[in-house]
Amino acid sequence: MHSPRREPSAPPATDLQAFAVLLRRMNSEFNRIAHDFAQDHHLHTTDIQALSAIMDAEAEDGQPMTPGRLRERLNLTSGAVTACLDRLERAGHITRIRDAGDRRVVHLHYNDSARQLARRYFHPLARSTDAARSQFDDEQLATVTAFLQALNHELAQER
Repeated sequence: MHSPRREPSAPPATDLQAFAVLLRRMNSEFNRIAHDFAQDHHLHTTDIQALSAIMDAEAEDGQPMTPGRLRERLNLTSGAVTACLDRLERAGHITRIRDAGDRRVVHLHYNDSARQLARRYFHPLARSTDAARSQFDDEQLATVTAFLQALNHELAQER
């Protein structure tokens, strides 16, 4: 497989400063897209972060998200999480379901209709991600994946 295309002005990403610039640019683009989705669907930016956390929870550890875990993940107060979940539930994005074994535990589920809405909206992002991935072979992608996992782990340790 060939090397990825690089913008002519892009510095080599071998030092911390270059990595920081590239990560900030990528994060800014992700934030712009998420902000647009929030505005188009009358949601808060925090609501989008909550939806992402709810969607990703089962993929990460096989467990549905709970309000307590969401509070920790987003670093919000209990009241702010409740307000966020109320907005998301009213808008039809999530459902709160009590655990059958322990009724005190509430699981948060991303509704299928909302998931489909997000898939349609974020399809250009998925297409761009796939186009970028196609520029790398499996070994390179494994390295990129390992780097992102390590970075996410390190950032989580800073919490």
